Amino acid sequence: MTKNDTVARSSERFWETKKLAEMSRDEWESLCDGCGKCCLHKLQDEYDDYVYFTSVACLLLDCETCRCKDYHNRTKHVPDCVQLSMDNVDALSWMPSTCAYRLISEGKGLFDWHPLVTGDQESVFAAGQSVRGKAIPEEEAHPDLSRYIVKWPA
Repeated sequence: MTKNDTVARSSERFWETKKLAEMSRDEWESLCDGCGKCCLHKLQDEYDDYVYFTSVACLLLDCETCRCKDYHNRTKHVPDCVQLSMDNVDALSWMPSTCAYRLISEGKGLFDWHPLVTGDQESVFAAGQSVRGKAIPEEEAHPDLSRYIVKWPA
């Protein structure tokens, strides 16, 4: 049984009745669908602030599982890692449109492929909504990340 199974069974469809600020720590964490999109390197245009996604994954992202290799210590290894919180979720306009945190914050529902909806952690992969097979590890990328700009994550 996964953490999402435990959370979903203990508070059926909590994401439809609670605001982000009302969620327990476990509920908050279970909202992550494990897509890995937020862990892709992004480039921001210095003239118009537009944010471009790349297909280059953060040093800590496992491109197969789409999970952080050291989630609890990630900011120690990657100091500019943005720790998503109830205080900053609305300000992070670069979060993918499929992100559960963004959707709930905007008063929208989760997609039908979200693991909390399906009860299956693999549903995000089956729906083609993850970076699995699309991203490359940071250590394999050329230093010029503009070579890897993509449109698919947003």
